[in-house]
Amino acid sequence: MRGNAENSPTGLSIVVPIYNEEENVPPLYDRVTAALAGTGIDYELILVDDGSSDGSFMLLKQLAEKDQRVKVIRFRRNFGQTAAMAAGFGVARGRVVVPMDGDLQNDPADIPMLLAKIDEGYDVVSGWRKDRQDTFINRRLPSIIANGLISRMTGVHLHDYGCTLKAYRREVLDGVNLYGEMHRFVPALASQVGARVAELPVRHHPRLHGTSKYGISRTTRVVLDLMTVKFLLSYSTKPIQLFGKWGIYTILAGFATGSLTLWMKLFEGMSMNRNPLLILTAFLLFGGVQFIALGLLGEVNARTYHESQGKPIYVVREKINLGEG
Repeated sequence: MRGNAENSPTGLSIVVPIYNEEENVPPLYDRVTAALAGTGIDYELILVDDGSSDGSFMLLKQLAEKDQRVKVIRFRRNFGQTAAMAAGFGVARGRVVVPMDGDLQNDPADIPMLLAKIDEGYDVVSGWRKDRQDTFINRRLPSIIANGLISRMTGVHLHDYGCTLKAYRREVLDGVNLYGEMHRFVPALASQVGARVAELPVRHHPRLHGTSKYGISRTTRVVLDLMTVKFLLSYSTKPIQLFGKWGIYTILAGFATGSLTLWMKLFEGMSMNRNPLLILTAFLLFGGVQFIALGLLGEVNARTYHESQGKPIYVVREKINLGEG
């Protein structure tokens, strides 16, 4: 999702997905403008209507008509929070991009604090809802478990991956394509290309209007996306290292069960065609070959992906005395 930040005078892009937040749109705009008033920051506010069925879009349209800093994108239907963020990131022109929720639970007054941390040299600053104002059983407890699991599997340790309020340098988002529930994993994906990631406690307010659109039901989708992120972080350029390894282990297990089957035939008189280990041996050997074949196919796909698009398998931060070439 490449923007034109290099040719834009805009210093900050704020991206907010909106889905049936009619009562929250006006105070959201007021809080953002109040938080940035007097800071001297040149910003744009990108509001993405994710197929709202209430009066949210009309309010967004009115805001855009009275304030040129407000940009509005309207989806034909509800595509989800990740899609809304991807659309906003795609048109953002700012040097720094800050996504946040549209339900007033994130506080725009924390944005200058995140920008100050970015100015210290960090590429990603993630908000941490240290005093989260949500119910424990269906919101906070699943979040605690998920954050621990995500931190362990990605190696990027954050207290609150689910906090939408974050700050990204524009270049970190270039080339990052979001699917499923991937928006929460951007800090981990950014770390893959050497981004410096920090975390700051931010304020979190209880929801005053409307109802939450996201609950415990999307936990399964998050877990599946976590598996995808783990693969991308560790094996996207070397899938044979994953599938080939398990293929070898499986084949060795097949030889072990096969040898045991033969030993039982020769020394214990057990007929091989009545021994279930023979079936297990065939299954393991066949499965091992399948794993290795899958790894080889993955290697072909990885090379096709990188070579057809001219994508290197590395990311350069800067060059010194190397000229334009």
